[in-house]
Amino acid sequence: MSVSMLSEQLSKAGYDLQVYTTTANGTEELNTSPNKLTNVDGVQVTYFKRITKDHTHFSPALLKVLWKNVKAYDVVHIHAWWNLVSLFSCLIALTRGVPVVVSPRGTLSNYSFHNKNNLAKAFIHYLLGKPMLNKCHLHVTSALEYNAVSAMLKPKSINNLPNFVKLPAASYTVINNSSSPFKLLFLSRIEEKKGLDILIKTLPLLNFQYMLTIVGDGDENYINELKALAYKYKAEENINWVGFQTDHKFKLLQEQDLLVLPSHDENFGNVVIESLSVGTAVLVSKFVGLANYVIDKNMGWQCNPDEVSLGTTLNHIAGNSNDLKQIRLNAPSIIRADFDESALTKRYADMYKNIIINGRL
Repeated sequence: MSVSMLSEQLSKAGYDLQVYTTTANGTEELNTSPNKLTNVDGVQVTYFKRITKDHTHFSPALLKVLWKNVKAYDVVHIHAWWNLVSLFSCLIALTRGVPVVVSPRGTLSNYSFHNKNNLAKAFIHYLLGKPMLNKCHLHVTSALEYNAVSAMLKPKSINNLPNFVKLPAASYTVINNSSSPFKLLFLSRIEEKKGLDILIKTLPLLNFQYMLTIVGDGDENYINELKALAYKYKAEENINWVGFQTDHKFKLLQEQDLLVLPSHDENFGNVVIESLSVGTAVLVSKFVGLANYVIDKNMGWQCNPDEVSLGTTLNHIAGNSNDLKQIRLNAPSIIRADFDESALTKRYADMYKNIIINGRL
């Protein structure tokens, strides 16, 4: 979403932008015409078939066209890492002498290196990734991600710019959510990194009546493990699993008392901004990229990603209705000012211009 919004806003502002991507749609393929320039929401996009159906997304057709055309562009912005399209696109652009910006999207954190496929990642990183990234400009979305990448790399520059986040089209009327039970919300992909298991284990420690709504999808086996965990901790009657939601997401967010995101690692956290945009306060772990922003703006709380810290903080929040009311009143206007699309577009454009100018010196 953030990448598409950036592309749309740059095109809307009159910048000459081309997007190369694959037909990947999970394990399936997008129903689109490959190798043809397509206008998608005002953005010029070319889709290319991939020959691998896993997360490597290897697309010789994309790489071939990129090699042929890349010198026509002033800068290449790669919005991922740890896949063959990103790695080889970076190599092609650098070889052809075009400046490269890489947005790792949290994939260069310590957690990422020690989580899945850690040996393969380490091998690729030290053999190919690190030497290339040190010749690139990096785009990070938070101070947390800045510290993570600067500890392992020495790129040409590191630029800290927040994600574009799609906000509700209309302002929501402020509502009073002081009724019982206290309404907790988890809204995210359901995977180990997000810390939902910690939240479920915390529920028996709460000293107030609550209802937890879990919004999102993920691996079915892992979701079943979490449901079994909820049964073990005698919390299943207080949990509402609603699956993936899009059409009524902002209404659902506004109806809650608190969004909880106890992630082990999160470079940004779009849902935090989405929740605050409708006035719902947030509780995040200190490893969520927006944690300091939330505290600095007095729009929520942070904790450690463990049951004791999370439970203590939740009990404190539930007893402070005045803080929740104040956040509901103030947060929407703060978010709309800080994530204004025009201002953010200018900041990204300035980043590109500085990189282009420095590349010509």
